[in-house]
Amino acid sequence: MNSLPERPRRLRQSPAMRRLVSETRVDPAQLVLPLFVNEDLTEKRAIGSMPGVFQHTLDSLRAAATEAAEAGVGGVMLFGIPTVRDAVGSQADAPEGILQRATRALQAEVGDALVVQTDLCLDEFTDHGHCGVLTEDGAVDNDATLERYVSMALAQAEAGSMLLGLSGMMDGQVGAIRAALDRAGHIDTALLAYSAKYASAFYGPFREAVDSQLQGDRRTYQLDPGNRREGMRETLLDLAEGADIVMVKPAMSYLDVLADVAAMSTVPVWAYQVSGEYAMIEAAAANGWIDRRRAIEESVIGIRRAGADAVLTYWATELATWLRA
Repeated sequence: MNSLPERPRRLRQSPAMRRLVSETRVDPAQLVLPLFVNEDLTEKRAIGSMPGVFQHTLDSLRAAATEAAEAGVGGVMLFGIPTVRDAVGSQADAPEGILQRATRALQAEVGDALVVQTDLCLDEFTDHGHCGVLTEDGAVDNDATLERYVSMALAQAEAGSMLLGLSGMMDGQVGAIRAALDRAGHIDTALLAYSAKYASAFYGPFREAVDSQLQGDRRTYQLDPGNRREGMRETLLDLAEGADIVMVKPAMSYLDVLADVAAMSTVPVWAYQVSGEYAMIEAAAANGWIDRRRAIEESVIGIRRAGADAVLTYWATELATWLRA
């Protein structure tokens, strides 16, 4: 009988060996960079709660997207900040609205090198900050909101967006948008469904990033943080309605949901490493409490290990540069 102990450490003895037997890897093409473009700016503006992240002008947006493309990043996700906001977010689907102009600019600049994507939600465009149209008593009207989403989808597709990020969490949004796009001939425009999007405290810095006007919360349409099965239910509904990719958001606190979705999904599964996750690591690193690079790399590899095929992260360009060094 062999009494010698097992020796798993044999496969950890050198950087080369550890690299050779690594079970999970990150490739630059699996990263998507969120970008913010502000219609009012003449020069880019730093976002205080997200060190290193900016609201962009069209010119600085082009430069950031070009840098991402050169680093091998897989895509950019655009968020627009308009000059004028109103109750129905009328600038969200305006042909010359900031998001449509930015989409056309980046499609011309980097569209052959990466996937230009657009956020499809009303929250940046409304004067109340909610993701939909409100009723007289202040509730979010699901079906009236779907009409606005359909109009946004058509405007974004016409502007050249290759992938629409459906982040509003309205019931039936994937089916309504898919049907409208197909009727209009945009059969090749892909849909990323934010299927399991939770009502999270970790979105806090994002509110600054988009100058959110939100009063109250979004708990009537985003998921309760305690509900694991509900994340799967929402994903199954989106798949049935024709989602090309499904999303779990946030990533860090919902790795169990991400693993559940990845185990059953027949389409790619993505995760969003949100603003609060970014801000916590940056703040801890700035105080010397953690190793910044190692923490960034570990956080993203953990999301990949849980099952994400791609990760939206504000470190996309920097991390891609490290990976290619």
